[in-house]
Amino acid sequence: MRIIDADGHVAEGASLAGEAMRRWPRHIAPRTDGVGLVIEGHHYPEASGPGAGCPTGHGLTTAPGLNCRSAEGVLGDADRDHIDIMVLYPSLGLCTPTLRDPELAAGFARLYNQWVADYCASSSGRLRGVAVTPIELGRTAIDIMCEASDLGLVATHIPPALRTRNLDHPDLGPFYAAAVELDMALGVHGAPGMHLPKIGVDRFTNYLQVHCISFPFDQMTAMTALVSGGVFDRHPALRVAFLEAGAGWVPFFIDRLHEHFEKRGDWIEHGWQRDPHDYLAAGNILVTCEPEEPILPAVIDVLGDDFIMFASDYPHWDGDWPNSTEALRTRADIGEQSRRKIAELNAQRFYRLT
Repeated sequence: MRIIDADGHVAEGASLAGEAMRRWPRHIAPRTDGVGLVIEGHHYPEASGPGAGCPTGHGLTTAPGLNCRSAEGVLGDADRDHIDIMVLYPSLGLCTPTLRDPELAAGFARLYNQWVADYCASSSGRLRGVAVTPIELGRTAIDIMCEASDLGLVATHIPPALRTRNLDHPDLGPFYAAAVELDMALGVHGAPGMHLPKIGVDRFTNYLQVHCISFPFDQMTAMTALVSGGVFDRHPALRVAFLEAGAGWVPFFIDRLHEHFEKRGDWIEHGWQRDPHDYLAAGNILVTCEPEEPILPAVIDVLGDDFIMFASDYPHWDGDWPNSTEALRTRADIGEQSRRKIAELNAQRFYRLT
């Protein structure tokens, strides 16, 4: 059994930030405290105020021996954790959909995508990069996603919601059609303090409270838009992963969506045409799990095991590196078929890995 990490992260470090500052000195500068960046006048991450992000310097695990600053170091860390392939989502790169200047947003996306492709190139396929794109820029966003596919990136990040619109907005139709044509998976990933729309977390300024709320609320918002808004009916081959919120919320929320579809589904014009369970069965919806989740066997019992992928969240503080795969490999309350699907097969299918 191989283990594929469906949601790890790359720590971009000084090489990407330095090049970005060199190219766009009018828009990007170091923070006065020397930690992090100021982009278009905003701190990344913003560690104070409503929806606060992680205080800079505290985002990584404190487990001894972490070596996340180079591809070679990441591969060594993957070996320690029994991980064969890591799909790497951005860290700083998560800012891309929030950038307002079109030239900066497009240029930064292209810089990041080439950077992460180069980062993964020497890993013999064990590290696989995820692209970013300024999703609100229409044709430009599609062109950048096409270029990312040519670079060999295996998915494109999208935010849970846009600045003033949700993911079912009609203007995004060409973007989703292009993702289907490219056979490109989409990964919904939020990030506190990255100037994405605040969903419920505007009541909290403590990062830990924000972190508790933001990830599941973000994913519920995105799933509501894509499912009830009819996106999967208009693009039936679209594949979307809802990331870093675990799997325990999914049976509850799919059932909640089902009840609303059944009783008042026709209240949404141009919306869903099928029961929400059907999109799950069709492979439109996947989620990542934390393999030690106590409720995981019940999730499998209620909804099956074809939509769940293992994720480590490496190298962040809330992951369990170098022991993130231990529960997946050893827990006795998951059958061997389910274990292999969660560890390998579902991510292999979702990301089109060989």
